Amino acid sequence: MNEMTELDRFRSDVPELDLTDVRAEERLLMNAIQETSPDRERAAVQRTSDRRRRARRGWVGLAAGLTAAATAGVIAVNAGGEPGAPQVVHTMPVASVQVLKRAADSAAKSPELHPRPGQFLVFASRTTDTVESNSGGRHERYLDRQERKIWLPVDGDATHGVLWAKKLEPKAYPGWPVPSQARQDVGNSSLSKAADFDDRAEHLRNDYAYLSRLPVDPAKMYEHLYIGLGTGPEADATAWQNVGGMLTEAYMPRAQRAALFRAAAAIHGVTTVGRAVDAAGRTGVAVTLATAGSGVREEYIFDEKTYEFLGHRSVVTKAREAQAPVGSVLTNSAQLKISIADQPPAVN
Repeated sequence: MNEMTELDRFRSDVPELDLTDVRAEERLLMNAIQETSPDRERAAVQRTSDRRRRARRGWVGLAAGLTAAATAGVIAVNAGGEPGAPQVVHTMPVASVQVLKRAADSAAKSPELHPRPGQFLVFASRTTDTVESNSGGRHERYLDRQERKIWLPVDGDATHGVLWAKKLEPKAYPGWPVPSQARQDVGNSSLSKAADFDDRAEHLRNDYAYLSRLPVDPAKMYEHLYIGLGTGPEADATAWQNVGGMLTEAYMPRAQRAALFRAAAAIHGVTTVGRAVDAAGRTGVAVTLATAGSGVREEYIFDEKTYEFLGHRSVVTKAREAQAPVGSVLTNSAQLKISIADQPPAVN
């Protein structure tokens, strides 16, 4: 068959979130971490699209050995990757954000797709991304907007994927005029390969075949998020970005998705920031972690009633570091549909 099977948006009777309670974090005791994760290298996927999503550039990890400690909630990390090097102890926080806990509860009951090997997952989305250019000796900034549909193979290798993109009317970057060139090709669409190459390390893959093999235990999923990472804010920020890498233009079975949300809730520094609007104009509730030194926080937005993942955005928290007013949205995405196709469209 050549027809796509759409994933109906899940609307369950999950209890609504009381936003007065959102800012109060639950205290949960996570299970002991027991198993070992292998060493792997940093890598990324090169997309042919002209999108410049800042968050995607961070969805990689550093090579290192990761060994589980026998103590509950503690990971011992060989941060340097050298045999016999001193181990850094990474203590797993016990705080759990209410929104992510409810997202996990919802995910565990949600209907799911069952793609087969050889098929393609199709992700429809709307995006806003910061673009910087130096054209004719002039430095320019603006917010590029697109409608996207990407076909990605179920069993990996994004070079076999196809990307359709339609250019929308751009928006002004805070404090900058929209350059005339930014409006070129508005309304036009293009079809291209999704990637020129795909040399991601194994633990950074986000294809369905790989994600479906990840742990369903939250503590082990937490361990997966920290593969190759040490301790401190930088490691936490990378782990948080790894969460986004498994949510954006990616699909995982509900058991792994529930484990991911519970593991994400234990990342140090993750908090709820209340209501947020995605790139499609849908209002949800956001959970976030501020990236040290960037002046920007990375938010993941969830539906307020079903706790379904809606999208991601980057919001300025420190004007001097981000070079934009506080509250400015520098990137924004909305995941609109997930479906299955037997084949992607042909690229000339």
